[in-house]
Amino acid sequence: MNSREEWGSRLGFVLAAAGSAVGLGNIWKFPYMTGQHGGGAFLLIYLALVFTIGLSVMLAEFAIGRAAQRNPIGAFATLKGKLWPVVGFMGVAAAFIILSFYSVVAGWTIAYIFKMASGSLVGSADELGKAFGSFISDPVEPIIYHALFMGITVAVVLGGVQKGIERACKILMPMLFVLLIVLIGRAITLPGAEKGLEFFLLPDLSKVTAETFNGALSQAFFSLSIGMGAMITYGSYLNKKESLGKSALWVSSLDSGVAVLAGLLILPAVFAFGFDPSAGPGLTFITLPAVFAQMPGGAFFGLLFFSLLTVAALTSAVSLMQPIIAFFSDDKGWHPKAAAVIFGVVIFLLGIPSSLSLGVWSDVHIIREKGFLDSMDYIASNILLPVGGILISLFVGWVVADKMKEEVTNKGEAPFPFMGAWLFICRFVAPVAVAWILVSGL
Repeated sequence: MNSREEWGSRLGFVLAAAGSAVGLGNIWKFPYMTGQHGGGAFLLIYLALVFTIGLSVMLAEFAIGRAAQRNPIGAFATLKGKLWPVVGFMGVAAAFIILSFYSVVAGWTIAYIFKMASGSLVGSADELGKAFGSFISDPVEPIIYHALFMGITVAVVLGGVQKGIERACKILMPMLFVLLIVLIGRAITLPGAEKGLEFFLLPDLSKVTAETFNGALSQAFFSLSIGMGAMITYGSYLNKKESLGKSALWVSSLDSGVAVLAGLLILPAVFAFGFDPSAGPGLTFITLPAVFAQMPGGAFFGLLFFSLLTVAALTSAVSLMQPIIAFFSDDKGWHPKAAAVIFGVVIFLLGIPSSLSLGVWSDVHIIREKGFLDSMDYIASNILLPVGGILISLFVGWVVADKMKEEVTNKGEAPFPFMGAWLFICRFVAPVAVAWILVSGL
């Protein structure tokens, strides 16, 4: 326990944890969710939920990890035992499953860097839609990019906590913000961009429905990377002197900040060229290339955008892999580098059916007429993560509340003025809210 690696600095930890939270969900999913759920009203509800329920569950995960100094499964075994390690196992399983198909989608972002650089992404939205469909249904090309992305992820994890993850995030996260700001500068100066800014920043509360709230709650919960063991694992490498409350606030702020910046980039550009902001997942790989094709200097800005997406995907992928590596090195005695290579290969292999399910295996259905990729997403996002989030909240709020109070306050040395509100959310609000996500998803 005493030889466990720690983060080199609070900044390194915050950037790594923010990198875990910031991913394709912020830059790919958040803008089209905003477009589908009414713009500014969705943004307002999303931010409110991030800084109440999301922040509370994140703080709970940090506290569990640091108190136990173990991986998710070992943390629950150390703090309580009995059946509670199952919660940690669900998180590790979710991370494993998610990374297998997440890497496939992240591979598309690398492919689009090359396609944008080669000048092949030109044409109307219909033509680009056909090109995208042809690409993702190809039985070989997407798998090559999936392998490349997993290789980069493993390479970062091989460096360990300080020399691998922390060092990479200290470079990648500032790069991500710089790329975002450069692209926003171009987007908001496009003729007609003000319509997109109004849609995004001026809430129309008449558009709020139960579906708006449900979408915002789901986006807030999952965009923070909670429920999958990543934050428990990252918290386990944090020294006892750091303020967990401030760290959770910083990570939540950086994560939601990236989502807002992504909205400021994508929605003004989409409105400027008269495209549909509620185009769904195709907004990134079909609509935006069509926007770049019409924009002066669009090839350059498109290249920057898909580079940005790849960076965001990589910081999240690293955090998805680390709980798996931590479990096998902590509890099974594996060397971390051996675990990284072995599970990098296993996750790559599991991702192959997800890629093929969009093409030659599209007729193979696993759950409710869903293909392999959608079935993996359903198991992880609709079952494992919500159930894990509910149980983590109940565990901290009721089962080990006294120990968590000590952990958050560093045994009374660092006062935490929001203790009552935090425990109330963990005990009552978060379980009910996440149960709502679970029931809606099922």
